[in-house]
Amino acid sequence: MLTLKGKLVYLRALEPEDLLFLEEVENDESLWKVSETQVPFSKFILRKYLESSHLDIYETKQLRLAIISQETQKPLGFIDIFDFDPAHRRAGVGIVIASSKMRQKGFALESLKLLTNYAITHLKLHQLYANIPEDNMPSRKLFKKAEFVQVGTKKDWMLVDGTYKNEILYQLIKHVY
Repeated sequence: MLTLKGKLVYLRALEPEDLLFLEEVENDESLWKVSETQVPFSKFILRKYLESSHLDIYETKQLRLAIISQETQKPLGFIDIFDFDPAHRRAGVGIVIASSKMRQKGFALESLKLLTNYAITHLKLHQLYANIPEDNMPSRKLFKKAEFVQVGTKKDWMLVDGTYKNEILYQLIKHVY
């Protein structure tokens, strides 16, 4: 699908061979504060998740795609559509580039632009949104570069290491895009 291919990366459906990479990312405790995860996932649970990942987005209300490097053909991370709401034509977006060494190289921005185009073109969405911790400046800059607009602040929204933190809401609306 051309919509999901860029110069640096392409996005593809999850495959059974993604199990070990998925386990690595989902069980990386440094990412839990932004993913709302609080416990590790077993290989059994992740294998079941992969087995059901082929289900239609209209049924599951979510879609996870692997971000693959065009150069190495290896996975770099994942990009998700969640809270898919076809009635109101909106959905949330989340993204992770697993290795900190691979961040700030344009992979996430290209992935986000590819997903945005796919969501608007193929899923006919009117808007996408992202919830980002206020202190996660790299993600905030990423979504701003991808033309998402900051529309609100949820005060004391997340409890992280005993401290309440604000969460920023970003939106991209089709007529603005």
